[in-house]
Amino acid sequence: MRRRKFITIFAGSALLPLAGRAQQPAKPVVGFLNVGDSKTNAFLQTAFRRGLSETGYIDGQNVTVENQWAEGHLDRLPTLAADLVHRQVTVIAATSTPAAIAAKGTGTTIPIVFETAGDPIRLGLVKSLNHPGDNVTGVTQLSSELISKRMGLLHELIPTAKLVGLLVDGADPRAEAQVADMQEAARGLDVQIQVLNTSNEGEIDKAFANVSQAGARGLLVGTGEFLRRRAEQIVGLAAQQSLPAIYQYREFAKAGGLISYGTSLIDSYRQAGVYVGRILKGEKPGDLPVLQATKFELVINLKTAKALSLTIPPGVLAIADEVIE
Repeated sequence: MRRRKFITIFAGSALLPLAGRAQQPAKPVVGFLNVGDSKTNAFLQTAFRRGLSETGYIDGQNVTVENQWAEGHLDRLPTLAADLVHRQVTVIAATSTPAAIAAKGTGTTIPIVFETAGDPIRLGLVKSLNHPGDNVTGVTQLSSELISKRMGLLHELIPTAKLVGLLVDGADPRAEAQVADMQEAARGLDVQIQVLNTSNEGEIDKAFANVSQAGARGLLVGTGEFLRRRAEQIVGLAAQQSLPAIYQYREFAKAGGLISYGTSLIDSYRQAGVYVGRILKGEKPGDLPVLQATKFELVINLKTAKALSLTIPPGVLAIADEVIE
């Protein structure tokens, strides 16, 4: 009898930890979808995780972040987005505009937090910035609104320029809007725009040859992962052509580009991480207004300016966030 009683007690106590574990809630999974690659965008993913941590979520501890990188191939994004939906992740962090469009295109009801340089209304991601509704919200850099300011900077540096090139990724969903915004900004300054559509490295070389033959006096480089991943190539070609160019991303100025002016990618990704954390805590994406970037960065490379025999106006230097000498 004693032996039977001991076995019963032992068996019951052995089951307790298993029962306790079964009652613990499953760890939430965040699907991180990006058009780029882990090496180029490691610093941005770090910023995203920092935002998550601000809401109490640490990757590997109380949340799991599953990464899906398209490695620069836009055609891979729909499949990667569908895979995250099939795996029923808790939230999809669609960082980069093509990733956001792919995630939205799945028709999923899973919450989606995007990070985009474009206008989310124009891109069809949300119906309203203040009341996005449905299951989608996020952060926008509204880069199109900065195009006129970049054009103004270039005009201030080269006031006699009557023809300026605009380098865009023709496959990027924001290309058409970038061209329209740039042409509108140029009309106010009586400047003509030569649009240079590219989709591969060879076309970038050809674009620079065309803009040089046309006699353009300056260049603006559009947004997008394709162009950002080729910063060194683009900056090198601008130097060869002695062509003053203004860029969106600070990586270009760091690589030797003349001037970069745009919103902080690091801050935008951090904000996206915060929104994901808030949704994990129970808030609905449709109730979270789309955040608009408020942190801007102006980086000037004085070494490049000297090589181009350009004088940066004191007023522009005074407001620079960083001057590279």
